[in-house]
Formats: sequence, structure tokens, C-alpha cells
Amino acid sequence: MTDRHHHFAFSLTFLLVVATTTLMEPLFAADPPSTELALRRIRPVHRDVDIEHPTDAELAQCRVEVESTPKTSGWVVFGPHGQVLRRFVDTNGDGTVDQWSYYKHGLEVYRNLDANFNKKVDQARWLNSGGTKWGIMNREDSRIDEWRVISAEEASEEAIKAMSKRDVSALSALLISKTDIEKLSIQGDLARDLLDSVSNPSQKMTAALQKSAILGADTKWMRFDSNKPGLIPVSDGKASQDINVYENAMAIVETKGKPGLVQIGELVRVGTTWKLTQIPQPLDSTTTQITAGGILMQPPLSPLHNNATELTVSPEMQKLLEQLQKLDSDSPDRSASPAAVAQYHSRRADILTQLVNKAETAKERDQWTRQMVDGIAAAVQTNAYPDGIARLKTIESTIRRSQPNSSLVAYVVYRRMLSEYNLNLQKASNEERQTVTENWLKEMETFTRTYPKADDTPDAMLQLAMTQEFRGKQPEAVKWYTELARAHSATSSGIRATGALRRMNLEGKQLVLKGNNLRGGQLDVASLRGKTTLVIFWATWCKPCTEDLPQLKELYRLHRSQSFEIVGVNIDTDISRIAPYLKQHQITWSQIHEPGGLESKPARDYGIISLPTMFLIDTKGQVISRNTTVEELKEELPKILAGKS
Repeated sequence: MTDRHHHFAFSLTFLLVVATTTLMEPLFAADPPSTELALRRIRPVHRDVDIEHPTDAELAQCRVEVESTPKTSGWVVFGPHGQVLRRFVDTNGDGTVDQWSYYKHGLEVYRNLDANFNKKVDQARWLNSGGTKWGIMNREDSRIDEWRVISAEEASEEAIKAMSKRDVSALSALLISKTDIEKLSIQGDLARDLLDSVSNPSQKMTAALQKSAILGADTKWMRFDSNKPGLIPVSDGKASQDINVYENAMAIVETKGKPGLVQIGELVRVGTTWKLTQIPQPLDSTTTQITAGGILMQPPLSPLHNNATELTVSPEMQKLLEQLQKLDSDSPDRSASPAAVAQYHSRRADILTQLVNKAETAKERDQWTRQMVDGIAAAVQTNAYPDGIARLKTIESTIRRSQPNSSLVAYVVYRRMLSEYNLNLQKASNEERQTVTENWLKEMETFTRTYPKADDTPDAMLQLAMTQEFRGKQPEAVKWYTELARAHSATSSGIRATGALRRMNLEGKQLVLKGNNLRGGQLDVASLRGKTTLVIFWATWCKPCTEDLPQLKELYRLHRSQSFEIVGVNIDTDISRIAPYLKQHQITWSQIHEPGGLESKPARDYGIISLPTMFLIDTKGQVISRNTTVEELKEELPKILAGKS
């Protein structure tokens, strides 16, 4: 035993800082601490972290051992199966714990630190499957005053938590600050507009919450929803460096079992953190108006001939903007009648039409037109604007006459088509649905031929391919996936099409699949050669996945001793939901998880379009079936394992 190890192990006054219900309380403990002390009293500062808690029955099987390295000393708490549950470390040799680590399935998922060694926790880190967050607690309590690291997805989750708890301090830590703006070297009116947008957060939070039943104390963040981030180049003159921005992010939430949508809005990356540039806005079912874009990602205004002259908005435009702002501030609440909601959307479209007509540049007209069309289409698809289809057709006709070569034509046509299809599908009887879908497919095909270079064409082709695959028409699906992959290979839709083709041609080929193992490290399916393996793409929100579990678990129990293995590929966007689900359903097979949900690398590599999707692989690593079912497994798996197939 080294001198350092000896000193640590037999110290009688080894100080722990214990997170209790009264925040922080010093505790002098004999060495080593009991498992009761280590697992029941030494707690994370943030109580909502998902860590492993042994039951009272398992507590007697846990043990605490001294751990020493040349630079650190501490205690490790092991669970009943030998897995690490906790690790408490003295990193600077002063005989006092300054790092507390908490584990889930053998992985460290959360850590508290006393970085200035004053016996008070001042930092919190989320690690591995726990996330990427790193928060600083300047007041040395449980409140995060600033984030050293936080992803856009995690920022949206923390914003929802802050809003639901009406915690202005927590929300303020997520908002862009003057220091952030200076780091990005944003100046002038743009800097002022950003600071104005996040000023008076308490007042703006209260105003947002008063009009909505979506956010409350029981609200849970479910997942982050946004298009891919954009990049504002330094050449745009908005900052002295390139800026990464999510233009219009959403958070999907749930309150007492009811789903809801909250507009997070614009997020901008500042170093290793993502910051909000506005206060989140709950979107009730009757309030479908969504603010387009954000402050940063707006087209730069064209300079006037006289550089000394300031750009101004005409009195007519200013009046219309004020009318639009007033209308939106008085938008109907959840108790409003359908007629009132429809009138609101009609009036909004009227004002936007006038803004289009008064716009002085083509870019401005384009911007207002797109916002108007998006608003009408959203209202139509939520049954909030019965006359919306007619309005879209009028806009389409007008643009065809005035700007026949404009990209706006395809933009309006595509949204009108989708709105009509969704509306017709809602109204159709079961017998009529097939006819509605057939007509829509013909329209989509015509769209792709008429507008081959439109921004929406890759999505239209993907919709065609996926619909044909769902209907069991494989040749038609392959035709569209192939055409999409060739013509639009660099787009998100094109990448998914390439993956779908790879999936549809898997049988008889080697499966190449690896990713982050939720138990730690990497998991490569190739390492399971010699075993018959079932790969399942699934998610916690997938009802059929849950319904299949009892039979899959029974197959696993019956045949695992015959070298049968299962690997899950989870595609949840919210990683915090996975571990509780696995524990609840007692799922023991390994899990691959990569960030991005349906846009994650495993899902895109194989163009996954429905869940569960199951691949059955033989002992040589070759795919036997690319789309097996539980019923097929029950019949075929015993034959395969017995060598009769």
C-alpha cells in the first residue's frame, strides 16, 4: 500500500460534501463510508438525473472499496452485480472529496465538482448517455448560473423546464447575453435587436404562459424538433466569424398525457454552448401562427445609393406591421369559437397580402409571401381555416400570372397540395381513403416532373417512394428511391433514399452496423459473428415496438443458450427516456444509440421509415431477412438454430 493510499484509507476525518434536501451539509465520516451513507445520503445536486439506485434488498449486496492512483484517492461503490454505482474522489490530495460521480449501467452519467476546493459543489456535468451539459453554479447551490457546454437539444429541454417551473433565473442562463454578442462580434442594430428580444425575461415569460394551457408544472420535455442548422457566413457582415444558427426550433412537450408544441425559436452557437435569442412561445391547438425565421437569419438589406442615408420603412408598411403585431398579440385562445379562429387567420392573410403588395424589393415580397402561405397551410391542416384552400389557390393563380418563372410557384403549389391531401384524408371514409391517396400520388409525381429543381422536389420524391413501400409496391418504391438518390444525392432526402436502397437489397449481404453502446464504448454487430442475431430498430414512443416485447423476451430466454443474440438500435431523440424504459420492461440485450433520432446515422444508413424494423442475421454475418416479424421469428428461428433452414 502506498503512503498516499495508507493516509487516505485510515483518515478519521475525511470530509464529504453531501447533497441533501437542505442543499449542502458537511458530513464527517469514518473511513470507508457505509453503503447506506454512500447510496442514500450522498446525492446529486440535481435530483432529476437518471442514475442507478439499488433497492433496499440489493443494498446489502453492495460494497465500498478504497481506490488509489498516483494522483488521486477515493472510494468506489459497487452494485450487487459488480457494476460501479458511485465514485467519490479527492483529486488534489487535501484529504477532502471534491468530485462525486454517479453511474447508470456502469457508465458515469453525472458528476458534481468542487473546482475551487472550498468544500462546496460549484459545477455539474452530464456525461456519456446522460448528455453533454456542463453547468457552473457561481452561487454554489443547485442553480446553474451559466453553461460552459450545452447542445441545442439540451438548451431546448432546459428552457422548457425553466418555463414550466416559472424559473426566470434558469431561463436567463440560456438566453443570449451581451457577453455572447461581444464574443460573436455582433454590433449595431443587430446587437440591439438581440438584446431587446431577450430583455425583461420575467415579464415576457409571464405573458407567454398566461395565454396557454400547454406549459405547466407537470409539463415534460419530449424531444427537440428542427430542420438542420444553418450557417451565416462572415461575408454577410453580421459578425466577424461564421455563425451557426437553428432558425426556427420547436420543442414537443407533454402535459398530463396531452402533447403540445412550444416554439423555441432561434438558437445560436456561442463557442460550446447554444443560446436562445427569444423567449419560448407555447403554441395552442387553436393558435397555429408561427413566427418565421429569427433575428439573425434575415436577408441583409440592400444598401441605398447614398450610404449616409438611413434605411427606413414606409408609413404604409409600418402601419401594416403594427396591425399584424396587434392581431397576433390578440390571437384567439383555446376557448375561442371555430368562427373566431377562422376570422383571425383570414384577417392575418389579408394583412400579409397587403405587406406583399407594399414590399419594395423582390426579396421582401418573397419573404412575406412564404410567411403567408406557411400560416395558411398550417391553419388548413389543423382545421382552423375552412377557406384556406381557396385562399392558397388564389395566391397560386396570382403568382403564376405575375411571376411565372419564380420559385414561389412551386413553393405554393407544394403546400397547397399537402394541405388539400391532409384535409381530404380527414374527411374521407375508409372506402374513400385509397382513392384520395391515389390522386395525391399522381399529383406528387406531376409536381416532381414539372418542378425538377424545386427545393421541395426531393421531399416529394421521398414521399412517393415511402408511400409505395408502405403499400407493398416494392418495384415502384425502388424506382423512386433510385431516382431520388441519383438526382439529389446531397440532400437529406437523397441520403435517406440511398439508405433505403441499401436496406431493400440487404438479404444475402453482410450487415455493416456499429455505434455507441449505451453500456459504454462502441458496439459493432460484426463482433457477434458466430451467433444468429436479431437487430431491432425501435423507439420508446413506438407502440408496436412495446407490444412485441413480451414475445421477443420469451424468444431471447428460450434461445440465447443456442447462440441467439439481440441488438437494439434506439432512435429516440431524448436519450433520457431510454434507460427508464429498458428498466421498466426488463430489457437486457445491448443497445446502440446515436444522436439524431430518425436522422441518426444508423437510421439514415438504412433508410428506416417505420418501427419496428428487424433484420435477422446468420452466424456468418449475412442478412437472412431485412424485414422480419415476431410471428415469422417464432416459426423460423427454431429451424435456423437447429440448422434445418
